[in-house]
Amino acid sequence: MSLLGVHLTMLIGPPLPLPPPAHPRLLDALVSVEVTQSDSQSSGVQAVFRAPRSIANVIDLPVVADPMLRAGNRMIVMVTAGIVPQVLFDGIITLIEFKPGSGGDDATVAVTGLDLSVLMDRKEVNREFTAQPDNVAALTILSAYAPYGVMPIVVPPKSLDAPVPTDRIPQQRGTDLSHLQEMAKRHAYVFFVEPGRVPGVNKGYWGPPPRLSIPQPALTVDMGSESNVKSIGFQHDEAAAARVEALVQDRKTNRSMPVRTFVSLRPPLALYPGLSNPTLAGRKLNTPKGGQTQPQAQEQAQADTEASMDVVKADGELDVARYGGFLKARALVGLRGVGFRYDGLYYVSSVTSNIARHSFTQKFSLAREGTGSTVPVVRI
Repeated sequence: MSLLGVHLTMLIGPPLPLPPPAHPRLLDALVSVEVTQSDSQSSGVQAVFRAPRSIANVIDLPVVADPMLRAGNRMIVMVTAGIVPQVLFDGIITLIEFKPGSGGDDATVAVTGLDLSVLMDRKEVNREFTAQPDNVAALTILSAYAPYGVMPIVVPPKSLDAPVPTDRIPQQRGTDLSHLQEMAKRHAYVFFVEPGRVPGVNKGYWGPPPRLSIPQPALTVDMGSESNVKSIGFQHDEAAAARVEALVQDRKTNRSMPVRTFVSLRPPLALYPGLSNPTLAGRKLNTPKGGQTQPQAQEQAQADTEASMDVVKADGELDVARYGGFLKARALVGLRGVGFRYDGLYYVSSVTSNIARHSFTQKFSLAREGTGSTVPVVRI
């Protein structure tokens, strides 16, 4: 499907997705595609198809009966601007919704899919990771999904806690996805699966929010012909930032030891972080989990502080034609035109792309730890 110089390609099929010539009827019936990418949950897609009646098929509607639109099939959505294709989604169809036609309107079929992390959430297991710290355990889990094209990218935590078998043996009680997310949360990390540059190849990322990337071209607000943002709004809640101050009973020494956090250890995106507010920056008295050592409790406390840091959030809608490309989630982007307080670099926490035959829009969510730009200019 071609729109405004942008070409949409959809591959669907079991077990490998098929190119458009294999099912042109589906592309003709396609109404819209919505793709959501987020660092806090699985990416998803919803494709809506018209399902007109056909005299040649009186048993069922052709689109409804099409074997391509079956739960469990793999779906890849690509968008091409110029000659460079970008994979927006690669995952598995999980839900089919059918709405019969009425009043002369065609019936519709809505196909919903989740990224390949859904395959990691199908089976609960009980197993041990003997002498394996969390990053090695994450690599062990992700290596099992290489046949699906998932390439693991695992970043070791700042504090490497290698378990000694005579002291403790880490255990998994649940699905691979839930265990990866649980381990990530302990270190203020994220876990997600996102498409790579080549269709069918994905990366399974387990590590800190990727805030060291090269910033994407700037989002521009209220700057005349250079503006590329249709709308944007900010929410600034400095009371959300919290330090942790507690005592832990170290299980090795059996002594009470202090656990405290002071600042975020993430790369700074704001000149005035919310945690520096002397009135509102809260001190969160935390009760550490039992059976921890002081370093383990300290790392968990730091993770709690990091989770509270994003006190400035922005939601808006992008004019894709003016932007000249596609905004990507889980990366940095510059913002200009809203004044020093809110200009600068932001982390793109989520992007929802809405694609139809005559429109392509993106809604985005940005986040950072405070106000004031840390850079004099942003990439245009």
